[in-house]
Amino acid sequence: MNFENYSYSKTANYTKLEMPFGTYYLCEKFFIGELHEGVHFDWKKTELVAQKLIDFYGSNAKIGFISNRIKDYSIDPNNWTKIDEKYNLIVASAIVMYNNSTYMNASLEKQFTKKSIKRCMSLKEAINWMESLKEFH
Repeated sequence: MNFENYSYSKTANYTKLEMPFGTYYLCEKFFIGELHEGVHFDWKKTELVAQKLIDFYGSNAKIGFISNRIKDYSIDPNNWTKIDEKYNLIVASAIVMYNNSTYMNASLEKQFTKKSIKRCMSLKEAINWMESLKEFH
């Protein structure tokens, strides 16, 4: 389910950030990413998003990330390690899966970061988990 079609978006205070390769929803303590079909999310795109996040949240921010994988695309799993080392913005991530291949990819990606990555079956589950993180309380 697209974030803007989810009931949470009707009450949440968020900023929509549209990039050539996807849309991001910047909420108070976390952001949600929805990439376009067929995109390869490489390090160059990761850095573009990271700079927008720093501009919005500040360079010392500690935020969560929800990858809402409603479309098929590829990602360089090394991005997880690189973003931790260079920016250290993300305290935890959730990956919303809609099929078995996304589950397998998410399982692989978990191996590339020391930060917590939760695999979720719905956007609601991901948002609830993100809001309950002790890092934000």
